[in-house]
Amino acid sequence: MAATVIGPGITIEGEVSSDDEVIVGGTLRGKLESEGAVTVEGDAVVEADIAAQSVAIGGHVTGNVTANDRVDLLSGGRLVGDVKAARLTIADGAVFKGNVDMEV
Repeated sequence: MAATVIGPGITIEGEVSSDDEVIVGGTLRGKLESEGAVTVEGDAVVEADIAAQSVAIGGHVTGNVTANDRVDLLSGGRLVGDVKAARLTIADGAVFKGNVDMEV
């Protein structure tokens, strides 16, 4: 399986759907669904709802995040939106504003 990469300097507006891992390094506005993991890198900006197996956020995300397994808010990451996941970790230096539902 190969990862889908939205690289730095790329802006996508609309719905992105993938059967594999998705790595966001650019800007995404709309909706993101993945059967695999989603990684939002440090300089990335996501203004979208995200649904995936697991989500790691190192950049800025505005939108609701749903993960079958876990959501990791990494140091320097920023999430404004609600989280629905079995597990949530928030690293020192991360910013989170929203609600958490851990009943998945």
